[in-house]
Amino acid sequence: MGMQNPYSSYNYLIKLSVQYGPSNPFGGFQEVSGVTHAFLKIRGVHTVGDVTLKRGVVNSSSLWNWITQARGEESPIRHNAVIVLRNEAGNPVESWKLSGAKPVKYTGPTLRGAGSDVAMEELTLSHEGIEIVQPY
Repeated sequence: MGMQNPYSSYNYLIKLSVQYGPSNPFGGFQEVSGVTHAFLKIRGVHTVGDVTLKRGVVNSSSLWNWITQARGEESPIRHNAVIVLRNEAGNPVESWKLSGAKPVKYTGPTLRGAGSDVAMEELTLSHEGIEIVQPY
């Protein structure tokens, strides 16, 4: 038996596909905004907007490491992030890949690198592109 997923009660999982492994989610959220309107095109112009995840729980050390890397002075480190929408049975039904994502804003408790899960009201990610990918 594998370790129980601490985010199993959340509709959306977020995974960082580079550093933390695609099958290892580091957070779960109840709501996500910004993934669908990013596909709207007006006169052939494709705009990339921020994605906001709301009302969730994250692994504080993983997020703090990502925030610290994203604040790099010369060349901020960005990761590919995958957001997975799950149905009531917990099965993935749709996934979005954010290329070159980095956290730009978070609302919630003070983050510490302790490795424990913390509640978070909002996490906003900027990214360089978004695409629908096979759910996993």
